[in-house]
Amino acid sequence: MKDKGEILIDVRDAGYGAFAEGFIGTTGHATSVCHGPGEQHPCPVLEGAHCEHLEDAHGVVFQFNLDDPVIREVLQKYKELVPLEIPIRVVVTDEQREKYADLLEGFQVWGREPTVADLDGFAAEVEAADFAAEAEQD
Repeated sequence: MKDKGEILIDVRDAGYGAFAEGFIGTTGHATSVCHGPGEQHPCPVLEGAHCEHLEDAHGVVFQFNLDDPVIREVLQKYKELVPLEIPIRVVVTDEQREKYADLLEGFQVWGREPTVADLDGFAAEVEAADFAAEAEQD
């Protein structure tokens, strides 16, 4: 099998981003962290531009606040752009799970901040998806 695929961590909290990036790195996966769009840093996905982090991702942990309409637009773009075989986990509150059920359709959801066990399981899922994709190519 080739190198383990990159995992994109979309999170505003720099401390949690560093934690998740560090832990996932111990599983052998390359990681990248995006702290989301802002006034000084627009999201290239929303502007129709190239986003190297998303294009290189073999899995995504999406931990932005869905109550922000711009973040909902980003997640909708992910739904349109990211192939179905790429695992994406969206972290939401119970209220958001209900409120944005249509947007969340097709994504797996975590109802709390991911733990080490969650991240380890996700890294294993990304590896399994990569293995399955590689097997299909052979």
